[in-house]
Amino acid sequence: MLDAGGSQRVADLMRETAAAELLPRFRNLSKEDVRQKRPGDIVTVADEAAEQRLASGLAKILPGVPVVGEEAVEKDPGLLDLIARPGEACWIVDPLDGTSNFAAGRDRFAIIVCLVQDRAAIGGWILDVPHDRMAVAHRGAGVTFDGAAVRGQPAAAPLNGFVGYKIAKAFDEQLSPGNRARLGRITTLRCAGAEYLEILAGRADFSLYRTTKPWDHAAGTLMMREAGGGAVQFGSDPYMPAQPLNAGLIAAPTEQALAEARALLEAARLPLLNRG
Repeated sequence: MLDAGGSQRVADLMRETAAAELLPRFRNLSKEDVRQKRPGDIVTVADEAAEQRLASGLAKILPGVPVVGEEAVEKDPGLLDLIARPGEACWIVDPLDGTSNFAAGRDRFAIIVCLVQDRAAIGGWILDVPHDRMAVAHRGAGVTFDGAAVRGQPAAAPLNGFVGYKIAKAFDEQLSPGNRARLGRITTLRCAGAEYLEILAGRADFSLYRTTKPWDHAAGTLMMREAGGGAVQFGSDPYMPAQPLNAGLIAAPTEQALAEARALLEAARLPLLNRG
């Protein structure tokens, strides 16, 4: 559906958007440039401007393919239904992943783009904006990080990963000492895109999320699969971009790390991880 030239156009568009809409506003926002969508969830003028530029550019790369952007979904939640259409394609866009970091002046934010066909991710791009690092994956063709092919390597014990604060605390409190020893450093960057890139770089072994917004995870989970691992819901079904937002997600670049992370999750038996 998208050839190598088209893939490069997506990457170029992301870098152009970062240069035009994000970097000039980084550490240069006024109070009026930031507002709350809901308590604890903010949006900036940079998010909105970047999404508009990305949507316009993607429409030229694949005319007629709709764009499901995070900020557009905020205004029209029905756009999410486009991801689950059998046989159809759409783009999924996070114009500024890590908005809270961006607004606070922390250099952990990214642009994420994913191309979905027949409900499955077939192309994924993540740009670490402050450090100009990019990963690209295409279904069945592998994943590259800054142009170099990536293949997941066996994880050494203990397992290091990215886990939200509440789950990390629950792991510390509820895992037995023996099982907790199987788990090493667990932290969060508050930016899913940056976390997926750190995993591809070999600096972490897995990630675990309770909430699975598609713009955060559709591209990164494709990268984990193409690196030789995978991504599953908490109930062990494969991750899908259109899955319920509360279905949970465990992702890793090797089957070994994925199985180990799942085993630790099951050993904790945490009520807060149950679906529903």
